[in-house]
Amino acid sequence: MIKQNEGQLDRMIRVIVGILAFGAGYFFLSGTAQVIAFVVSAIGIGTGVIGFCGLYALLGISTCPVKK
Repeated sequence: MIKQNEGQLDRMIRVIVGILAFGAGYFFLSGTAQVIAFVVSAIGIGTGVIGFCGLYALLGISTCPVKK
């Protein structure tokens, strides 16, 4: 099982940004910009749902609250 390194607020922001990026790509963008928006959307929604960010892991960052 993957150890989560994203807190609740971080996850919500990622999902919201992912949804907004998808909407922008679908309704307003075309070509390369549309593809980039869809990739950003997939990464944002995916990491938000799973709760794990590979870049955070590489940098040693965690926004999860400390468990006592």
